[in-house]
Amino acid sequence: MLAAQRAMGAYAKVGLETSTMGASPHQLIQMLFEGARSALAIARRGVERRDLAEKGRAITRAMTIVGEGLRGSLDLTRGGEIAANLDALYAYMEAELIAANLHNDTHRIDNVDGLLASLQSAWSEIARPAAAPLATPATSAMPAVAGA
Repeated sequence: MLAAQRAMGAYAKVGLETSTMGASPHQLIQMLFEGARSALAIARRGVERRDLAEKGRAITRAMTIVGEGLRGSLDLTRGGEIAANLDALYAYMEAELIAANLHNDTHRIDNVDGLLASLQSAWSEIARPAAAPLATPATSAMPAVAGA
């Protein structure tokens, strides 16, 4: 059984490395959001099952992703007010996760997950192409009417 778990872990690591190699910076941040939220779901399950080891590992993983991944990717010099606000929000999330871990508090886990979900949604919107202009090619090609 242990060999199978190691094999699965190695496979997952290779899969993650493969998926990150071709990813854009935008996609990498999206993966960080997904990873943190996945870890929070596991942490919540650990609290509910009273599996303190699972909860602790998952919260540590989420904190690493938030602190080293998301917060660490901020450019505070060029990012201006947005980067500063995100930095403060990520610091808040880290503090909430520390408290959630200490007190087995699913409400704090859910709070951080909700914040990450909102940021992830906003981040997804950034990647969407701009909406098409209101004028269609047929109407925009029509000549202007004199005197109108």
